[in-house]
Amino acid sequence: MSQAQYDLVVYGATSFVGRILVDYLVTQYGVDGAQLKWAIAGRSRERLEAVRETAGDAGKGLEVLVADAADEAALEQMCNATRVVVSTVGPYALYGEALVRVCARTGTDYCDLTGEVQWIRRMIQRYEDHARKSGARIVHCCGFDSIPSDIGVHFLQQQAQARWGKPAGRVKMRVHAIKGGMSGGTVASMVNAVREAVGDREVRREMADPYSLCPSDHGFSVRQPNVNRAVWEADFQAWAGPFIMAAVNTRVVMRSNALSGAAWGKDFRYDEGMLLGQGWKARLGAWGMSVGLGVFVLAVALPPTRWLLERFFLPSPGEGPGPEARARGFYDLRFVGRSADGAVIRSRVTGDMDPGYGSTAKMLGEAAVCLALDVPDMDREGGFWTPSTGLGERLRERLESHAGLKFEVLD
Repeated sequence: MSQAQYDLVVYGATSFVGRILVDYLVTQYGVDGAQLKWAIAGRSRERLEAVRETAGDAGKGLEVLVADAADEAALEQMCNATRVVVSTVGPYALYGEALVRVCARTGTDYCDLTGEVQWIRRMIQRYEDHARKSGARIVHCCGFDSIPSDIGVHFLQQQAQARWGKPAGRVKMRVHAIKGGMSGGTVASMVNAVREAVGDREVRREMADPYSLCPSDHGFSVRQPNVNRAVWEADFQAWAGPFIMAAVNTRVVMRSNALSGAAWGKDFRYDEGMLLGQGWKARLGAWGMSVGLGVFVLAVALPPTRWLLERFFLPSPGEGPGPEARARGFYDLRFVGRSADGAVIRSRVTGDMDPGYGSTAKMLGEAAVCLALDVPDMDREGGFWTPSTGLGERLRERLESHAGLKFEVLD
C-alpha cells in the first residue's frame, strides 16, 4: 500500500463519532497533507460535504469519497486508494462486514471502535486467513472499548516486568470516576448484540466465554473472575459493582495475552468493575447497578419492551452529547496487579473528555494515524490484532502526546 493516495480514510464520517473524529483530525493534522494525507468517505456525497463545511476554512481542502457499505466494488476502489481505513459505521454486525472483507482481501489496514464481541469473533473466523495472506492489519476496539483497558494492562505489565522481572499474574481494573453520555450508535450496537444472543444459543455461549476472542489453540483454562454483583474490594477499600464495558474489555485483554504468547502467564486473570465508595449507600448502589443492568438486558431481549425503549427512551443513531457535555466528561481507571509471591503494583489511566465520544474520537484517530505512519509493514504481519499487540508503545506515546490520556504508576 506504499503507493496509496491517502494515509487514511475516515469511513462513516457523517456518523456521530465520525463527525467528532473529522473535527479532531482537521484540528490536529490539517488537510494540506504536510503531516497526514487523508479523506472522508460514506454513502452520501451531500452529507459528506456538509461535514466538510462544518470544519470551516480549515477543512476546505478535505477530499470526499463516496462508497456505500453494501457496494463492494466502491469499497474496493476506496481501499485501493488508502493505506488505512478507520470505520465508525455501526452497528458493525449490521453494516461492517463487507468493509472488513474488502480490507482483508486488498491488504488495506483497518481499525474501528466496535465493542461487538460476537461480530469480532465472526470476522476473525472468516477473514483472518485472508488478512494474513494480503498483509492487512485489522485492529478492532480502538475507542473507550478497549484502548484504556488493553493499553492500561500493557503499561502495568511493562512496569511489573521492570520492577520484578516478571508479569503480574492477577490484574484488576476498577473505574474510580467517570462522567459521560451515550450516543444512539452505541445503544443500537448494544441492542443488536442482545437481539443476536436471544435468537442464537451459540452466540450466548460465545458471549459467556472469557476466551471467545482468543485463537483456538490458546490453551487457557483458568476460571476468570467476574464482578456481577456488589463486592467489597479490599484492594481499593470500596464497594464495587459491574462495569457495563467489562464483557468487551476483558475479552480483548485476554486476546492480547494469547497473541503475546501468554507473556502474562497461562493462568493470568483479569476482571473489571466500578467503584462506588464506602458505607451502606455505596453497597446498595453496587447492588442497584447489578439489578439495573439485568433489567435493561431483559427489557431489550423482549420485543415489546425493546420497542418501547427504542421508541421513547433510548437515543437514536446520530444523537449524543454536545460539545460542552463532551468537554466536561472525564474518566479515571485504577489498576492493581499482583505477582504470585504477593508483590503489588498500582497504576491508573485517565482521560480528559467524555469517554465514549470526545475521548473515543481522539483515541480512534491516533490509532489510525499510528497504524498508517508508525507501524511499518515489516513490524506487524497481516492478521487481527488488539490495540496493545498491534500498536503497543507507539500508540501509548501518541495518546499521551495528543489525545489527553495519561498512564502513570501510583506506587
